[in-house]
Amino acid sequence: MDFILPPTLPDGGIPWEKVLPPLIPRLNGTYGQYKWSPKLLIPEADHVSSAEVNCDESGFVVQVDVKDFNPEDLMVKVIGDFVEVQGKHEERKDGPGFTTRQFNRRYRIPKGVHTMALESAVSPDGILIISAPMLQSENSRILT
Repeated sequence: MDFILPPTLPDGGIPWEKVLPPLIPRLNGTYGQYKWSPKLLIPEADHVSSAEVNCDESGFVVQVDVKDFNPEDLMVKVIGDFVEVQGKHEERKDGPGFTTRQFNRRYRIPKGVHTMALESAVSPDGILIISAPMLQSENSRILT
């Protein structure tokens, strides 16, 4: 069977709300005692990242929202050309159970960043700030 693909995607991306219901008719409405909606299968288009990465002539900065974690729950390490951020928080609940929150993120360190001077700290607002200055090249010098 041959499929004809459009030459380009529409501006808003794939119109999942039009594609999924015909493909999965059972999930569009009620199935047995359960109510289903194709919206459960539609990817989030307006995904807002909880991290911000900036790199300019002053240096490299990563800001990660870690409000749900204590500073001792976080680990920041440099592996090759990447800075890795890991967070894991376990919380005991009443009874025998517990809740775990965990995340892992990797950010590529651009060329020219002084990785040996990389620092990290958590702000009072719960933002992990990872920063490093740019390397000084032989051609540049500080004017006084």
